[in-house]
Amino acid sequence: MIHTLSIRDKFFNMTKVIMPILIAQIALYMITFFDILMTGRYDTHHLAGVTIGSSFWVPIYTGLAGILMSLTPIIAQLVGGNQKEEVRPSVQQGLYVSIVLSAIVFSLIQFAVSPILEMMPLEEQVRTVASDYLIGMSFGLLPLFGYSVLRSLFDGFGQTRVSMAIILLAAPINVSLNYCLIYGNFGFPELGGVGAGYASSITYWLIFFIATITVIKSKPFNTYHVFRQWGKVSFKKWKEILVIGVPIGVSIFVEISIFSAVTLLMAHYSTATISAHQIALNFTSLLYMIPLSISMGVTILVGQEIGAGRYKDARQYSYMSIGIAILLSSFSIVILLLFKEPIASLYTTDTEIIKLATHFFLYAALFQLSDAIQAPVQGALRGYKDVNITFIMAIISYWVIGLPVGYLMASYTDIGPFGYWIGLIVGLTAGAITLSIRLHHIQNKHKN
Repeated sequence: MIHTLSIRDKFFNMTKVIMPILIAQIALYMITFFDILMTGRYDTHHLAGVTIGSSFWVPIYTGLAGILMSLTPIIAQLVGGNQKEEVRPSVQQGLYVSIVLSAIVFSLIQFAVSPILEMMPLEEQVRTVASDYLIGMSFGLLPLFGYSVLRSLFDGFGQTRVSMAIILLAAPINVSLNYCLIYGNFGFPELGGVGAGYASSITYWLIFFIATITVIKSKPFNTYHVFRQWGKVSFKKWKEILVIGVPIGVSIFVEISIFSAVTLLMAHYSTATISAHQIALNFTSLLYMIPLSISMGVTILVGQEIGAGRYKDARQYSYMSIGIAILLSSFSIVILLLFKEPIASLYTTDTEIIKLATHFFLYAALFQLSDAIQAPVQGALRGYKDVNITFIMAIISYWVIGLPVGYLMASYTDIGPFGYWIGLIVGLTAGAITLSIRLHHIQNKHKN
């Protein structure tokens, strides 16, 4: 762990930690990004089906995977406090938890989602693609959750370049598999949007195997013998993981699911509207990787400083992360405003969908600043292991304030589907304000 003294040193240390996370997050997100992009080029109905399928997949997966994110501050504080003998059992118990979580999500997809899809007012082809896409994705659940645990090990040590290297190896393979399975090239079956699901599943297995070999073969991880001397299930360790992880997972689920809820509420609009909404959401989610990566980086840095008892340094890292995120959000806003039509044209040649997507991009530009504040603030709070109040604030901001505002705007004004995006703006802004107040309160409790 690096102990920095000056603000300049902290800036360079933060950059060293965050840049690999950013590259890894972008590369990981590119799997979903290219699912949408390449399916949009294949067929509009398949794009709508993948859109609906993703609306179920993303919040369920990210919410439960968020539980495993608790291992990052746990390991970071163990490293910061020089309690390295506790790392191996923490990772092993995390892998046990990952198996249980993957079984839960697999069951939900296999038995609960299909009845919901049947009740939705969808065209039959869209419904079929959505269901089959989810089945394909579900076969990658076990390695994806397992990789989340191993990534927490890498990141907890501040070795974020390891995660970056692994994902950079996997992303091109996913694109290649998409090319084969979506379009039926090189003798593979032409599966359309469903092929994107199976391609992602295969890629997740690849990611997990590479991460496992890295832990076994590479320093400093191989000195901890993570895959040796397996202990029995320890509910004490599970409790530590879940007490911190469940609020994190719920917070992520609440935030991500608000976007999915909006997508599902749009099911009664035209296929073109659903597709345009997904295009705008897909690209803005790519831009969100910037504040999200800063959030993940500041969790590591704050966690290490808190573990070492350096509360002033933790506070400085928190404020620096927010400032950097706000600065970078201005570039995201410029991209969305100046290049909205060329970006939409990457996904489809349908002029109606392009026109609708450019309108959605205008609203997306408005919540970039709120994202730039609330994401790093959440990351800093996780570094402090302060997670319970955070998820309550998230529920109120997104579901009690944001979604009702969006529904009212969409249902009782002439704005139509764009009203839901106004609700997103309101919810994200409320979250940014309340979380900032919470961070200030926690920092006042940790002064030295």
